[in-house]
Amino acid sequence: MSTLHKILLSAALLGAVLLAGCEKGADAKKAGAPVATVNGKPITQAAYDAYAKQRAMSRQPTGDPAEREATIQELINRELIYLDAVKQGIDKKPDVLAEVENQRRNVLAGYAVRNFVDTHPLTDEEMRKEYETRMGGMTTKEYKARHILVDDEARAKALIAKLDKGADFSKLAKENSKDSSAENGGDIGWYELSGLVPGFREGLAGLEKGKYTKEAVQSQFGWHVIMLDDTREIAPPEFDKVKENVRNIMQSRQVEKYLADLKSAAKIEIKGEQAKPATPSVMQPEKKTEQKTE
Repeated sequence: MSTLHKILLSAALLGAVLLAGCEKGADAKKAGAPVATVNGKPITQAAYDAYAKQRAMSRQPTGDPAEREATIQELINRELIYLDAVKQGIDKKPDVLAEVENQRRNVLAGYAVRNFVDTHPLTDEEMRKEYETRMGGMTTKEYKARHILVDDEARAKALIAKLDKGADFSKLAKENSKDSSAENGGDIGWYELSGLVPGFREGLAGLEKGKYTKEAVQSQFGWHVIMLDDTREIAPPEFDKVKENVRNIMQSRQVEKYLADLKSAAKIEIKGEQAKPATPSVMQPEKKTEQKTE
């Protein structure tokens, strides 16, 4: 998640805290008519709107009138618990005060970032230039392949020998492959090489259309015999279809520069003993990613 999204998410989740603090000293009319009262204390429309927005982040709004009633009931419950907490003096505890202050800082930081983004809008021309720089003229190559997956090299070699004698690849796949693609004659569809497991991708990359591997290919799943059916070039998506993605990338970059400028103008001292960097290891944990071929 980018710096921009992390900070904005914090602001959205904690916005009600800041709003509640602001309402204490504000004219009640500015906060809107109350949607309910608890022991004579109003729950304003502004408080309702802020809570409903926060609530919508975890529950998809339906627009049902009953949803408004449910939201009001949740606010009433929260207010009852809040008033009881104040009655018990929980709001005076040092650790609670520290947490409230921490959340207040998160909210203000989030709104500062949002204000920065709002006051530095990106034009379509700027975003289109970024799009052209990153994607203009770029094409992606996809491969349409089929394979036969077996448990050992000897069996894979025996299948290659049958293919050399004219056997039908699809028929052999249906009869011998342990992969789920067997029922489709080993057809796995279209993929970029990056979407395929190591071993398989290298075996496929070296093939010509209509040819199959003359040697058994090993991957983490077993031994493969691979045939390349076809290849195609895929053009990048049109600007309008990825415009918002481009905007997010550029806004994140803006926020990173905004933060870097603040750091360069500030005097920052980190106190105490610093953690020592981790000792590099020759054996790094394997990064687990979803593989598209088994």
